[in-house]
Amino acid sequence: MSSKLIESRDTVNKWMERFGVRFGVYKNGVFNEQLFPFDSIPRVISKKDWDELEKGLIQRVDALNAFLYDIYHEKNIIKDGVVPEEFVYSSKGYMPECEGITPTLNVYSHISGIDLVEGKDGRWFILEDNLRIPSGASYPMIARNICRKVAPETFVENHIADNRNYSEILAEMMDEMNQGRGINVILTPGRYNSAFFEHSYLAEKTGATLAFPGDLVVEDDVCYFMGMYNEKQRVGAIYRRVSDEYMDPMVFEPSSLLGVPNLFQAYKKGNVAVINSWGNGVADDKGIYYFVPKMVKYYLNEEPILHNAPTYLPYYQEDYDYILTNIQKLVIKDVSEAGGYGVVFGRDLTPEKLEELKNLIIKEPRRWIAQEVIDFKDLEILEGEERVERKADLRVYVVSSGKKTVVWKSGLTRFSRNPNSFVVNSSQGGGFKDTWIMEE
Repeated sequence: MSSKLIESRDTVNKWMERFGVRFGVYKNGVFNEQLFPFDSIPRVISKKDWDELEKGLIQRVDALNAFLYDIYHEKNIIKDGVVPEEFVYSSKGYMPECEGITPTLNVYSHISGIDLVEGKDGRWFILEDNLRIPSGASYPMIARNICRKVAPETFVENHIADNRNYSEILAEMMDEMNQGRGINVILTPGRYNSAFFEHSYLAEKTGATLAFPGDLVVEDDVCYFMGMYNEKQRVGAIYRRVSDEYMDPMVFEPSSLLGVPNLFQAYKKGNVAVINSWGNGVADDKGIYYFVPKMVKYYLNEEPILHNAPTYLPYYQEDYDYILTNIQKLVIKDVSEAGGYGVVFGRDLTPEKLEELKNLIIKEPRRWIAQEVIDFKDLEILEGEERVERKADLRVYVVSSGKKTVVWKSGLTRFSRNPNSFVVNSSQGGGFKDTWIMEE
C-alpha cells in the first residue's frame, strides 16, 4: 500500500471540501452541513471474500424483489405461513395503494443498499436491507477519483478493482426501466436535503436530468419535465430521492410540496418507471428482516449464502421470553427508526432504564427486534498522526434491472470516531474510507 496515499488524507479532504462533498443533518430544527471525514487507510477485501459476498448479495436482493412482488400480488408467502400476515400489514412501509400494481419488468428495488459487518472471525453478517432511497454511493466514487489524482502509483502497484463504473451501471439500469418512453430524471427534494450533493453528482455522472419539486408535471397520466423555458419533455424513468409518502400529494401526504401531483396514477398506468418503487419499505422493515433467510429458501429454493445477525422477534413467545430475560446483553432496535437512531445497547442502561425498555417491549412487541451484539471487526484509522482502531461497517450497492442483478465492486465503509461506539452512521458523527476489492 502506498505511504503517499495514507499521507494524503488531508489533501483528499481539502479536495472534497472544494468540490462541496458534504452531507446535511437536521438537529433540533436546524439544518447544518458538514464534511463527511475521509480516512486514507482503505478497507481491503480479498477476491475470495468478495466473490462469496457478491453471490450472497445477488441472492438476497433477488429474494427481496420476489417478496415485494408477491406481497402486492398473490401473497403466497403469507398463505403458506412463512411470514405472519399481521407482520406485513402492520409494517409502516406497507402501502395498500400499491396492491396489484406491477412495476416495469417486475422490479421493485432497483438500487439496494445492504449494510454488513465483518465479525472478528472473518464471517460477514447482514445488519440491514435498505430498499427505499439508500444513499452514500457518491462518496466512494469521488474519493477514489481524488485518490487517483493525489497518489496514482497506488492504483498501478496494487490489483484493485476499478470502481469508476457505478454511473454506467446506474445509467444502464435506468435506461432499461425507461423502455424508451422519454428522458431519465433524478428527483431531488432540493438544496436542503442531507444528500443533495449526491443527487446532483449522480445526475451529472449518469447523464440524467436533475429535477426539483415543480419541474415535473403529469398530464393525461403521462409525466413531463418542464425545462427552463417551459419546453416539455416526456419522462420515462424517475430515480426518486423523495420518501414514498411525499411523492404524490393527491394520493399520500396532501401537504407535501416535494412530490408531483398525479404521479402515482402515471406510475400505476405503466407510463413512467419509479426507481425505487413505491411500497418497498415493507421489505426493509427491521421486523421483516428476520424473515429474509426464509424468503431465500421460499422463492429461490436455495440455502442463504449470507446470514443475518442473530435476531429475536418478540412476536414469537420463545424469542419474547429470551429478550426479556437477556435484555441487558442484547441490542434492541426500534423498527421505525433509521440512521443509527432507536438503537439501544442493554449493557449501557441502568436497571431503571432496562425496566422501562422491557415495559415498552411488553406493550408494543411489533415495534422492536433484538440482536446479539456482534463484536465486529475494528479497522485502522488515522486520528491526527496516530493509528487507532475503530468499529466499521460496509454498505454495498446492488443494482437490479430485471435482466440482471449487479453488485458494484466497491462500497461505503463507514467508521465510528468514538472509541466506545458501535454506531457508524454519518448522522452520528462517523467518517468513511475507500473500499478496495482485490482482483487477485
